Amino acid sequence: MARGDYDEEEEQQQQHPSLSHHNLTGTVWTAVAHIITAVIGSGVLSLAWSIAQVGWIAGPVSLLLFGFFTLVSAYFICDIHLYFDPKNGTTTMNQSYLQAVHTVLGEFGCACGCLFYFSIFKTGVVYTITSAISMRAIRRSNCYHKEGHDAACEFENKYYMLMFGIIQIIASQIPNIFHTKWLSIIAAIMSFTYSFIGIGLGLAQVIGNGKIEGNIYGISTTTPTQKVWLVGQAIGDIAFSFNFSLILLEIQSTLKSPPSQKVTMKKASTIAIFTTTIFYLCCGASGYAAFGDLTPGNLLTGFGFYEPYWLVDFGNACIVLHLVGGYQVYSQTLFAIVERWYVEKFPESTFAKDTQSMKVSPLPEFKLNPLRLCLRTTYVILTMSVGMLFPYLNEVLAFAGSIIFWPLTIYFPVEMYFTQKKVVPWSGKWIILRIYTIICLLVTIFTLVGSIEGLIAKRFGK
Repeated sequence: MARGDYDEEEEQQQQHPSLSHHNLTGTVWTAVAHIITAVIGSGVLSLAWSIAQVGWIAGPVSLLLFGFFTLVSAYFICDIHLYFDPKNGTTTMNQSYLQAVHTVLGEFGCACGCLFYFSIFKTGVVYTITSAISMRAIRRSNCYHKEGHDAACEFENKYYMLMFGIIQIIASQIPNIFHTKWLSIIAAIMSFTYSFIGIGLGLAQVIGNGKIEGNIYGISTTTPTQKVWLVGQAIGDIAFSFNFSLILLEIQSTLKSPPSQKVTMKKASTIAIFTTTIFYLCCGASGYAAFGDLTPGNLLTGFGFYEPYWLVDFGNACIVLHLVGGYQVYSQTLFAIVERWYVEKFPESTFAKDTQSMKVSPLPEFKLNPLRLCLRTTYVILTMSVGMLFPYLNEVLAFAGSIIFWPLTIYFPVEMYFTQKKVVPWSGKWIILRIYTIICLLVTIFTLVGSIEGLIAKRFGK
């Protein structure tokens, strides 16, 4: 007779005391906060542009499908948190996505590692670009309000990227993801706030226009070839907007039990993905309904809205605050892996062990570690440098989403599920999941080609 998730995990923890996590305090709501912080990035405000490329039918359907794909993958990954290896009779608690792939699919570990590190890094780059655009938008909004909507209010992004980088260098000294709960809660609140602002401004514009803009075919101002590339970019943007698979196991490792961490994480994933999908539909639909073919790449920074300028400023400030937290939720995963590797490789190194206490009034005392300071500062500088080189938000979003969506959100979770559940080849479940994987691969290839074309066109002015 099959056992429940709770019974299975409790029995494994009793047999392996080292797996017990009774000192953890995470709940379903802290997990939801972490997920929303990671998932609802400022990319939510570019979804109106994405819907504008594919139209009123394909746009919402694409959002629902990617939300479903993400939820399926989340359920598969949750099951891998505790993995029993029948070969040696041991149970492993996988506390990161990369560790899970190494444990369950050992031969794929190297390829997954490369994609994993790329995914974390590209998220840092995208968040740097987006934050700079939002900070610049605040200044432009004030300029337009003061000088008029036809004024030449153009400012360089790179200075704002530098400001965001300085903030992240300081924030990156937070020891690990267990200390970011408060940051995730603030960031989640900010994401809801600016999403509501985008929805509200879009609805107000629709009421003011007295009609709903757009059509079922999407924008009609491009050539057929351009249309194909833009559709590819739009789907890539949507794929990027749902990505959080890489940090799911880290979040799951913060949860207390009972109930089972697996049960809690599945509940949190369902709540968070359902919530984000509804928000995505509302933001995307309201923006496209307001502007139709003229929908900007980002509702709050593309200046479809000029007034009330203070509300636009506030929305962009919320984006920046959210991305400060979102950058940390993702980056702390990479920091932990690299620092753990260094400590294991050089156990006697004083570079990793030396810690200095610092007190800057009125802030509480904090500790500085040379390894943490050098590694994390270098990482922030690298993400900032790449962001300055390719400051094209929609194209970078599409490229990043297309590169990592299929392998990390679809392929590896499905393969781990096959191994975990011992799915028989050519069984009904095996065939369905194989078809699902192939369809997602074809979509990913299409979005990758479209995003590369967009990047080349923007970078070299073609």
